[in-house]
Amino acid sequence: MKQKLVIIGAGMASGRLLEELAAIARDKFEITLFGAEPYGNYNRIMLSPLLAGEKKFEEIIIHDAKWYREHNIKCRFNESVVKIDKVAQQVVSENGVTNYDKLVIATGSASFFIPVSGNDLAGVIGFRDLDDVNFMLEAAKRPNSKAVIIGGGLLGLEAAAALKKQGMDVTILHLMGHLMERQLDSAAAYLLQKELEERGIKVVCNAHTKAILGKERVEAVLLDNGKIYDADIVVMAAGIRPETRLAIDAGLHVERGIVVNDNMLTSDKNIYALGECVEHKNIVYGLVAPIYEMARILAANLHGKSEKFSPPIISTRLKISGVDLLSAGDFTYNDCEEIVFRDPGRGIYKRLLIRDNKIIAIILFGDVSDGSWFFSKLKSGEDISEIRDFLIHGPALQNGKVQDPLSVIESLPHEAEICGCNGVCKGEIIKAIENGAKDLAAVREATTASASCGSCANLVEQIIAASLGEEFSVSEKDYICNCTNLTHEDVRQLIKSKNIKSMPALMQEAGWKTSCGCPTCRPALNYYLLSQWPLEYKDDVQSRLVNERNHANIQKDGTFSVMPRMWGGITNSTELRAIADAADKYNVAAVKVTGGQRIDLLGVKKSDLPFIWADLNKVGMVSGHAYSKGLRTVKTCVGSEFCRFGTQDSTGLGIKLEKKLWGSWTPHKVKLAVSGCPRNCAEASCKDVGIICVESGYEIGVAGAAGMDLKKTQPLAKVATEQEVIDLCVAFIQLYREHARYLDRPYKWVEKVGLDWVKERVVEDKESRIALCERFEISQSVYRKDPWAEQTSIQFREKKWDLLADLTCGEKL
Repeated sequence: MKQKLVIIGAGMASGRLLEELAAIARDKFEITLFGAEPYGNYNRIMLSPLLAGEKKFEEIIIHDAKWYREHNIKCRFNESVVKIDKVAQQVVSENGVTNYDKLVIATGSASFFIPVSGNDLAGVIGFRDLDDVNFMLEAAKRPNSKAVIIGGGLLGLEAAAALKKQGMDVTILHLMGHLMERQLDSAAAYLLQKELEERGIKVVCNAHTKAILGKERVEAVLLDNGKIYDADIVVMAAGIRPETRLAIDAGLHVERGIVVNDNMLTSDKNIYALGECVEHKNIVYGLVAPIYEMARILAANLHGKSEKFSPPIISTRLKISGVDLLSAGDFTYNDCEEIVFRDPGRGIYKRLLIRDNKIIAIILFGDVSDGSWFFSKLKSGEDISEIRDFLIHGPALQNGKVQDPLSVIESLPHEAEICGCNGVCKGEIIKAIENGAKDLAAVREATTASASCGSCANLVEQIIAASLGEEFSVSEKDYICNCTNLTHEDVRQLIKSKNIKSMPALMQEAGWKTSCGCPTCRPALNYYLLSQWPLEYKDDVQSRLVNERNHANIQKDGTFSVMPRMWGGITNSTELRAIADAADKYNVAAVKVTGGQRIDLLGVKKSDLPFIWADLNKVGMVSGHAYSKGLRTVKTCVGSEFCRFGTQDSTGLGIKLEKKLWGSWTPHKVKLAVSGCPRNCAEASCKDVGIICVESGYEIGVAGAAGMDLKKTQPLAKVATEQEVIDLCVAFIQLYREHARYLDRPYKWVEKVGLDWVKERVVEDKESRIALCERFEISQSVYRKDPWAEQTSIQFREKKWDLLADLTCGEKL
């Protein structure tokens, strides 16, 4: 007969316990899980990226409803336990009484609200759960809103960076002399503070809060020196307190936390506890690594074994995009030596504390790539005397010689910890790879490495690459090129988080391996900078692909094609005469009607390009951008104006869309079509954006394709008016511009982010749609122009074609 196991608390601690039990004692217990929040286990480590807008809640859920069903766990979410009766072995909840054979308390902790007047005002909150995040996000929507963060530890800094990213005016008030004093020395803290201040966050140390001011809600924070800081919200991040009320009322032994022994057992033989609510040997833990170890020990003991909890040595990382920081060990020793490396120009600081030829503490700021190597030596207590001279330079430079990067990974011992959050060592990752895990997602699934904060993902991929050799290909494709180990998403995030507005600055900040990049990365970086800063960034012509540099498609014989734009596929006799005259004048080899309803003049010499375009410009024809990563064509049928089946003016709508969207640079080419009725003569159902006119209005589909991959469009929305069609199309394309990888067509991007995510921002959220359209117009105010109208000037007529010279860094035409 199964034992009744009741777990109070649906946080990360209980979530890991459930996973451990599922692996070793799946059929032993009838499990009931209580949670005060309306959702189950989610990754609270990722609340900071959620607040910053870098994650969605769906991405941080640990267990969904299906998982609980599959593991026969009875979930009592949104239901608080109010009492534990340890004599009757019952828990009393808001909805009744539940019996237990074994009970686990995993109630976590609450934010510590410093004891000053006003700490109970509306707008004073902690930073512990999803409700706190949602409250802060709502506050950030108000224009010119101000946030004061009390506490300059890990949580406070992450909250500050996230709220600043959301547009709030942020001030950090920290009691001590420098930030993160438990993890950092003053030198590293100085660099950290400088980085935060460069982002526009005000940092005040030695700040003693005297009172929080306001009547019904918070208005300001008063320091003991008389200074006042205005605030619409105050975030308490000055520490946490174990949530022990239930244990105290039940008569369990409680000090700072619920006291447990090495088996995670409380003072009652049938009640266990784990997580932030417990105290083990006078220590309360707030980091995930020791809590996950508690879960493993408790699961084993519930299964009938006798294992003891031994606190792991832990490292600390800051979860702020663009800020690399790692700290581990004990900095309280005085009788030790230190090795320090400083590179002020790059903002890098490394400090190792050495005692008895062993590393006892580590601080890395600006470059944490060697963190696992240093940390493995700290944990093992290895004698470093033989490598002392080159120790600070990490594994890449030992014995005075530069090591191959993969050989460095291979040299890490199997017991080296790779994922500090989940306690996963290199040996476990190797074992998963040997069992068939060939990419990051598979290794994450098998080992949980990189499943929490994700900071170890690059290191995990390096281990996969070192293990698989030539077989490793999937993850390598994620990197932009061989100049970097950063993905496209990493680079876009870096540009945003550090306000980078030039190519040299981006390469410097990202640690590019080459001085000027390569033909693969430079076009991508140029696009990302152009997309993020359309008004501030100057387009780098030399970083364009060859066709975009020449504003024409190169052909196999070295000549070019000239394709003027025909709005919606409509032309007139004047334009046709100009095309015919140009074909004769410049000895055009072929005149081709394209699938996009335009006329292509093939076989034009490069030297003739400015002159043929000067002639076409005279009659008002502009570039069709057939060479660009941008809008190509808007294909139309004749629609209701001429066709007896037409339901709407598809031609007129197509022209309006093309004139609205032309000239916009995008991650890849974009093609549109408007069909006047469901007969779909314009083939709208296989375009990046396709509109099919119906009696009641318009059906908009997106993410289609008709190239090597044949994709039918997915339904985005049904609307009644032309203006709604235009707004939705503009918003969709702008969202694609801002989030897709360079050279990903819309269908590939939608596959990655999900159509629901797109609909939420383009269709359902009106404010988001309006903002996307506004940002599109800002960009178009700079780039909606014909390149040939600008360049058919005197210097071209003098044949100074060198302005469009090819790249010098090795791109093949």
